Amino acid sequence: MAADIELIGGQEKRDIRVVPYDKAWPRRFAHERDRIIAALGPLACRVDHIGSTAVPGLAAKPIIDIDLSVPNVDDEDTYLPQLIAAGYHLRVRQPGHRMVRTQDLDVHVHICTAGSDWERRHLLFRDWLRHDADDRELYGKMKQELAAQDWPDMNAYAATKSPLIAEITERAEAWAHSTQWHPNRPRA
Repeated sequence: MAADIELIGGQEKRDIRVVPYDKAWPRRFAHERDRIIAALGPLACRVDHIGSTAVPGLAAKPIIDIDLSVPNVDDEDTYLPQLIAAGYHLRVRQPGHRMVRTQDLDVHVHICTAGSDWERRHLLFRDWLRHDADDRELYGKMKQELAAQDWPDMNAYAATKSPLIAEITERAEAWAHSTQWHPNRPRA
């Protein structure tokens, strides 16, 4: 794990379970999006469903990943107290990114600065996997294989996926360039 990442509460051993896509995941996201917007109002510049649960047909850990864009992620006093009051718990603090999660650990809200590279990368990766069946299948297969292994924590599992994510991201970037993809333009 990178030295610049602070895990609030330290390392946690968690079982990694990957399940088939669940059509209820978009509704779960919508519920959490509404909670976040109610807590933050206009400070929530964007609230997007990201990660594998945002890609129809892709197997995933049953954890809803949300990208929350705020004016300045480093200015925690403007948004973190409201999210904590809404029932989220701070888990990760790193430059350009914070992560809060629900007590049941089934929702991870990744907080970044609006317009940042963090925001763009995650939206592009999601949109590419929605678009490209081959990479969606490749990524899903790897996740299922890795989930069958024993991991010291979820970060170790995620780090092992990094080389494939980098490879897929290269193809996504080429697609973004050729199609003039932009995170503010919705894609089917």
